[in-house]
Amino acid sequence: MPHIVVCYDIVQDRRRTRVMKRLREYLPHVQKSVFEGEVSEGQVQELKHMLMGEIDLVEDTVRIYRLCARCIPMTEIVGTGQFIEEEGDEVI
Repeated sequence: MPHIVVCYDIVQDRRRTRVMKRLREYLPHVQKSVFEGEVSEGQVQELKHMLMGEIDLVEDTVRIYRLCARCIPMTEIVGTGQFIEEEGDEVI
């Protein structure tokens, strides 16, 4: 399953709140405008389709990054953030 990071810059408060709530259906919320976790390829496609219907394609930006298995352990967090492990694993 792909491990993805989704981050967004959505101009309008109402749209931003709606997208945030919808993204929570797919991924853990790890920062104000960042979601991260593993989803199936089908869920990635659903998520992209959902985002296309929710955002303003002229004003808003959503980025979806796919992390390879080698990249995930190399993720560094600086500051107060926590790395979110898969469900059942302890949080580091």
